[in-house]
This record gives sequence, structure tokens and C-alpha cells, in this order.
Amino acid sequence: MSDPTRPKGPKIIAVANQKGGVGKTTTAINLAAALVEAGSRVLVVDLDPQGNASTGLGIDVEDRVLTTYDLLLDDAELGDVILATEKEGMSIIPATVDLSSADIELISNEKRSFLLHDALRQTAMDAYGWDYILIDCPPSLNLLTVNAMIAAHSVLIPLQSEFFALEGLSQLMLTVREVRQTANPNLRIEGVVLTMYDARNNLSQQVEQDARDNLGDLVFETKIPRNVRVSEAPSYALPVLDYDPLSKGAEAYRALAREVLAKHMKIAA
Repeated sequence: MSDPTRPKGPKIIAVANQKGGVGKTTTAINLAAALVEAGSRVLVVDLDPQGNASTGLGIDVEDRVLTTYDLLLDDAELGDVILATEKEGMSIIPATVDLSSADIELISNEKRSFLLHDALRQTAMDAYGWDYILIDCPPSLNLLTVNAMIAAHSVLIPLQSEFFALEGLSQLMLTVREVRQTANPNLRIEGVVLTMYDARNNLSQQVEQDARDNLGDLVFETKIPRNVRVSEAPSYALPVLDYDPLSKGAEAYRALAREVLAKHMKIAA
């Protein structure tokens, strides 16, 4: 039974798409940065064995002593796995390649699908005062992604503005529906955000039209442009909002954060 005296927890959003190279990690990092810039406290959970979100936020591999692997499989203390980033108000639970074996190790655990859910809702979380937790999922519909969906309130889906973009989206939606039916009835789609968008390209416009025709209001108004500054920022271990605050990419992620915040204010009203 839930404790009515506990503070209301953070909004947990899983950033997911089983296709690689769609801007998933870039969106997780930069949406987190934009939410922080807007006044929120944000925790990024790197659930991808590639650890790109950790690298992109300046966490060196040698500093990732304890990771999401230890949080899920070894009941590591939150204080030992949460690392501060250079951006005040944003922290991360990092990942390493160790996480790639987690799927196999989780199989034998009877609570395997709820480990992240329970870890992110333990009472020790209250002291941090997060407003948002963004989970950067691996590019596959495996047990780690299912853990993220069971832990999350919603799923945000980056959709690359290229041919075949909508293929595979139906499988992701099916997984969301299955999770909703079996383990997390309140899970919803936060929205679909078009990434790598080129307004001069007929294909980008066609993908946008197809997405809006098929998904309606689920598609965010904001489109993330194909922008060299967005691509460069991770090599400097910075969100694009810090690397080039005035770039089109940075402005787009600020707009996306405003849409997310406005949606949550509307739901809370």
C-alpha cells in the first residue's frame, strides 16, 4: 500500500525506439538539459550498454565504478550509483558494457521485469527531489526496455525523418500495449518526436505527414532539425544547449521541453 505521507515522486519518461541511430540518446540528453534549463531537477538513467548518454554527459568510463547494472542486479545504494554531471540540477546513473549481459542474468530473477521500477521508487529517492527521470533505453525491445516501460509513466519515441521510419513503430506500440495490459496499466505514450528533420527535403515532409496522419496528436509539434551542432556536442561531452546555446538544435530541444512541461501541467490541472 502506498504511503500518503511520501512526497509525490518524479515523472519518469522512457526514451525508446528499438531502431538504432534515430536520435534516442541525443534526445534523452538534450531534453534533460532543456528541462533543467527550465528549472527542473532531472536524473538520467543510462540503460543502454553502449553507455552513450554517460559519455555524452562527460562521465569517463573509469569513473563509472557502479552503474545501472549494479542498481538492477546487486541492489547498489542510490548514493553510490548516482553521479553529478557538469550541469547543475542534472545527475546520471551511468552504464557500461557490463549491462549487455544483464538480459541473460535477469531471466532467472522472478522480479526481473520490476527491478528498475522498484529501484526508482525506493524511499531513498525522496531526498533527491527529482522532477523528472529520463531513461535512455537500449535500441532493442529486450528485458531492459521492458524494465524501463514498467518503471515509467510514459514513453517518448524519437522517430527519424527518413524512409522506413514508421516501420518498426507498430512493434514498439505493440510492446507498450502489452506492458500496459500485463504490468503497468497507466503507461501512456508521451509523444513521438521527429528527429534529423530537414525541411528542404521532401522525404522529411512526407514522413511528417505520414506520422501525423497515423498518430495525430501523439506527434509533437516540435521537430528536431538535422543540425551539425547537435552532432558535434557529444564529442565535447556536452548537451547542445551548453555547446552552442543559440543553435537551431538547442532551440528545438527547448521547444520540446516546453511542450512536455505544458502537457504535464495540463494533466495535473
